Amino acid sequence: MDDLTRISEPEAETPVEPQASAPAASTDLRERVIEVLRTCYDPEIPVNIYDLGLIYDIEITAEGAVTVRMTLTAPGCPVAFSLPAEVEAKLRGVEGVTDARVELVWDPPWTPDRMSETARLQLGWW
Repeated sequence: MDDLTRISEPEAETPVEPQASAPAASTDLRERVIEVLRTCYDPEIPVNIYDLGLIYDIEITAEGAVTVRMTLTAPGCPVAFSLPAEVEAKLRGVEGVTDARVELVWDPPWTPDRMSETARLQLGWW
């Protein structure tokens, strides 16, 4: 009977469970990050920065550190200092984010081609 007891114990399941849930947790965090990015707006264009195509890359480590690479519509944009700081502050408030960093990049330059279909519809560019 001891052998039957050992067989029924979930020894092999214990290490598998965290691995199976890790991708879901990462996906959930990514979705929350994108949701927050959609609350940030370019003050000159009434479309959020995610749908506007200003977000070039989102990296999330297993520990929850988030790095966002973003651009602006033009290098001389008046919010070049304030918008990245706003984005970083909002990201730090996301549940599961342990650190947030925003890198402002200019290559490749932003063009309206980067906008989502939603943004085009909002601006009547369709």
